[in-house]
Amino acid sequence: VQLVESGGGLVQPGGSLRLSCAASGFTFSRSAMSWYRQPPGKERELVAGITNDGDTTNYAASVKGRFTISRDNAKNTVYLQMNSLKPEDTAVYYCYASWGGYGYWGQGTQVTVSS
Repeated sequence: VQLVESGGGLVQPGGSLRLSCAASGFTFSRSAMSWYRQPPGKERELVAGITNDGDTTNYAASVKGRFTISRDNAKNTVYLQMNSLKPEDTAVYYCYASWGGYGYWGQGTQVTVSS
């Protein structure tokens, strides 16, 4: 299983970024997917999740209405569209998949929101 995140960077408050996570090594269309983040000096936390068919999503209260998780099963990719970014969204963002009874993480992508 391999998960490769991309799309992070430095953005000003109020700006937008779209993260991507390219998956391989398992049947992506049969796996729910999630995005987590770990702010500096804090615990890793769930940001958003999506079912295998994309029909159901869930969000942390802190990002609801600003972030959107989506997936393209033809491309084995899950996305996180982040709008109206705030300094407190600064974190390393990780893609997560559960498959065969194990959990798998990507290497993470840094998002920094600062003026």
